[in-house]
Amino acid sequence: MSLHTEWIRYGDARQFSGYLTHPERMTDGQPAVVVIQEIWGVDEHIKNVADRFAQAGYVALAPDLYARDGARLPGFEAEAIDAVKRFLNSVSPAVWHDAGERDRAMEKLPEPEQSQVRRTFSQLFQSDLDSHRPQLLASTDYLRNSYAVTKGQAVVSVGFCLGGALSARLASDDAQLAGAAIFYGRAPTEEQMKQIQCPVRGYYGALDHNITDKVPAFAEMMKQLGKDFAYRVYEGAPHAFFNDTRASYHAAAARSAFAEVLTFFHHVVDKNR
Repeated sequence: MSLHTEWIRYGDARQFSGYLTHPERMTDGQPAVVVIQEIWGVDEHIKNVADRFAQAGYVALAPDLYARDGARLPGFEAEAIDAVKRFLNSVSPAVWHDAGERDRAMEKLPEPEQSQVRRTFSQLFQSDLDSHRPQLLASTDYLRNSYAVTKGQAVVSVGFCLGGALSARLASDDAQLAGAAIFYGRAPTEEQMKQIQCPVRGYYGALDHNITDKVPAFAEMMKQLGKDFAYRVYEGAPHAFFNDTRASYHAAAARSAFAEVLTFFHHVVDKNR
């Protein structure tokens, strides 16, 4: 399938950027999906995921949460993030979450790489979810009210890890969102859950205890609040099981989850026609 792909600028002052993709032969009046990045930004993997939704018949927009006015923010440049990826791939997962061990491992890096990795690691893993709210709302507004192909049509969201948490937050912030999918992202707060108006689905790995162990409480609270939430936990799957560029990739879980999220989006989009 031939896809139309482009980087776009949007927002009141065109301050936001995003990767937009859809089938070349697509006519106006089509649904849209906001594809929300992992912590690594809109990299080749996230662009590929957006393309997969485009190949399924959607207009997909992946907002670059680390860019303003057409350029990456200092410390969030692609090469800086790649340096952090290389560092984390060079140590055991146990080191990732042990500040002391992580610091000792970073000390072995040569300069200026060490300083760069320290700076970008800190920025990536201390990001404030609320800071992304304006861009995500601008993304759904652009698709719903400005982009000709999707104007007036249903908009859904899907996110991965950081993006999974943000997909849930977007469901809380955007009353017009038709549906939200969470891939191994942290649950919203109870107050945020109260604001959710659309159906929400979650996809989690059984080995991802830090996230998945908290999902039953999330589901129970959503039930008490009368919200539409259902989820799947995939046996043998770790965190980031959908990312086929990482060692965490779990083909069976990724295949099943993608089929399920497409079915979910089809149902909510059809309901909102």
